[in-house]
Amino acid sequence: MTIRTRFAPSPTGYLHVGGARTALFSWLYARKQGGRFVLRIEDTDLARSTEASVNAILEGMNWLGLDYDEGPFYQTQRFDRYKEVIAQLLAQGDAYYCYCTKEELETLREQQRANKEKPRYDGRWRDRTDSRPGVEPVIRFKNPLTGVVTFRDAIRGEVTFNNSELDDLIIARADGTPTYNLTVVVDDLDMGMTHVIRGDDHINNTPRQINIFNALGATPPVFAHVPMILGDDGARLSKRHGAVSVMSYRDEGYLPEALLNYLVRLGWSHGDQEVFSREEMIQLFDIDDVNRAASSFNTEKLIWLNQHYIKHSEPAYIAEHLQWHLEKRDLDISNGPALTDVIVLLRERVKTLVELADSCRYFYQDVEEYDEKAAKKHLTADSLPILSDFLSRLQALPNWQAALIHSEIKACAEAFGVGMGKVAQPVRVALTGNTVSPSLDLTLALAGRLRTESAIRRVINWIEKE
Repeated sequence: MTIRTRFAPSPTGYLHVGGARTALFSWLYARKQGGRFVLRIEDTDLARSTEASVNAILEGMNWLGLDYDEGPFYQTQRFDRYKEVIAQLLAQGDAYYCYCTKEELETLREQQRANKEKPRYDGRWRDRTDSRPGVEPVIRFKNPLTGVVTFRDAIRGEVTFNNSELDDLIIARADGTPTYNLTVVVDDLDMGMTHVIRGDDHINNTPRQINIFNALGATPPVFAHVPMILGDDGARLSKRHGAVSVMSYRDEGYLPEALLNYLVRLGWSHGDQEVFSREEMIQLFDIDDVNRAASSFNTEKLIWLNQHYIKHSEPAYIAEHLQWHLEKRDLDISNGPALTDVIVLLRERVKTLVELADSCRYFYQDVEEYDEKAAKKHLTADSLPILSDFLSRLQALPNWQAALIHSEIKACAEAFGVGMGKVAQPVRVALTGNTVSPSLDLTLALAGRLRTESAIRRVINWIEKE
């Protein structure tokens, strides 16, 4: 048997981190088992589904590298199939027309709440064969009245629901459009899903869907309900905890590997190992090992992982993802050193690609203004002769190399009887605009002779005008 899993988001918003983790677990299980991973877009909620949301989901999946073997399939393109199955259930006596009005249902719910009962449909049209002129009926599934639904959840173990707790759910609205619990069963059946991995907010749907599978004479897939993700405060993860959209993590400067590595550890572990390559995730992951308890999102741990991947990934790979951030800043990297060399020089000092993009600006763009505190301290009249002397020394260098630049920094400091910082800091501010950079000799060597000498001349003119 070929293992088949799916990710089936509703396109009513962005791809959030909870959905991304579900997609990751489904993708990993399929890859581990040599199976197939399917992407299905559940867009039957016509009022809320948007093309922009579909694109956001596809963009998020692509950025994370969660490639799918089949799809994307769209439920709105399968309405004829759903109507066929609904007709089958009606013909079998497993579904019926319900002519209740909205007012009647609301009155029923109010009475039940007043009696401290669970609000639910009471089946009043279940065995009727008449109709009500002027009322467009819904179609309800005839749920068994007795017995239990028991299934083995791959994460939770054995789960049991009493059929008496389940009412007759609507499977087709008054306008004829099918509802979620019907379409998901038909799709999972037609697409041969063997394992359904999804959030535990769906667990109450599962017994209803199993009963529909049974009515269609089909074997339900194995279900695995993944616990929710909590914020640092123990509440369900939401916008108020910060970024929850997958692409917002891209925007904030995270590498997809860092986010995937973090998400896989939310509820799953392999000993004390913290860092996993994709290959290791595939090799080691098993849905049976996922924890039943909810997991808390820890942004500090994600930042730590991101910093690890920036430090240890191939510079060329980092450059691919950094390029997006540089374009957002209108930085033309064709007029400067190789981006991979800049990454090697700077990556020990940054935690995100946003920090890296901001830090490398001076390699490709002349500084237009200087940090106020840095300028006040280092760009003074006393620094003028030092800067002029150092500029002359650089102009006389036969080769533009870090070792030779370092020697001239030292020689200039000795000539003026000052510490090397009295030379280095004014030059650093001249090139970068502030007092922070890697070792100055390496920074100047990578920035190049033309940009460095131009920056020093520019700051000399700036000091003379102040």
